[in-house]
Amino acid sequence: MNIGLIIALVAVLLVLVLGYNIMLQYKVKVEAARKQESSKYLAIIDATEDLIGNAHHLPFSKELLLCLNIRILDCLQNMLELEPKNKQLAQRIEHMNAQIKHLKEHHPGGDSTTFKVPSSDKQAIVMLKLVKRLRDTIKSEHNKGRFETQAYVTENARLENIQVRINIENVIKRANDSIIRGQPGTAIQLLRKGLDVLSTKNDNYSNQARDKLQQMYDDLEHRRQSKSATELQEIEEKERNSDMEALFGEKKKW
Repeated sequence: MNIGLIIALVAVLLVLVLGYNIMLQYKVKVEAARKQESSKYLAIIDATEDLIGNAHHLPFSKELLLCLNIRILDCLQNMLELEPKNKQLAQRIEHMNAQIKHLKEHHPGGDSTTFKVPSSDKQAIVMLKLVKRLRDTIKSEHNKGRFETQAYVTENARLENIQVRINIENVIKRANDSIIRGQPGTAIQLLRKGLDVLSTKNDNYSNQARDKLQQMYDDLEHRRQSKSATELQEIEEKERNSDMEALFGEKKKW
C-alpha cells in the first residue's frame, strides 16, 4: 500500500477523532450550561413558592399574588425552552396559566388575611425578613418589565406600611413589657425610637400610632417627673430634720 495513502488515512482519522472529541466536549459544555440555567430557574421557583406559602403570616394583595405567580410562570417557560420535550414542564405551565386566570377572575380583592401583631421579637424579625424579601422580589419583577409601574409603586408602599406596622406594634409590646418589669427608662427609649420612625409618616395607621406612642411617652415622663419631685421632697425633709437635730439635739426625758 502506498505510504502516502496510509499517512493521509491516518491524518483523516486523527482529524475525525479530534473533531469528535471537540463536538463531545461542546455537547458536555452545553448540557452543563443548560443544567446550570435550569437549576437557577428552579431555585427562583422554589423561593417564590416559599413566599406564597407565607401568605398566612402577612396580608397579601391580589396584585402581589399575581406578580409572584407570573414570576413562576416565566421561569417554567424558560425551562421549557431549555427542555422542549419535557412533558411535566408543559403540564406545569398549563396549570400555572389556569391558576393565574383564576386569580384574575375570581380573587375577591383586598388582602389575603388580616394583619397579625407579632407576639415576640423573634416573630417580628421573621415577619420583617419576609417583607424585605417580598419588596426585593417585586422590585426585581418591575425592573424586568413583568410588574407594571403603578402597581409596583402601590404594592411597594403597602409593604412598606406593613413593615412600619410590624416595627411599631413590636415597640408598643416591648415598651409595655418594660413598664411591667419596672424599667420605665427602657420603655421611654423604645417609644422615642418609635416616634422617630413615624415622624415622616402621614397615613391613618401612622397618625393613630403616633398619638398612642406620644400618650404612653407623656404618661411615663409625667410619672418619672412626679417620682423625682417626691424623691426630692423626701430628701429635703430628711435634710431639714437633720438640721433641726443638729441645732436642738434630741429631746431628753427629765
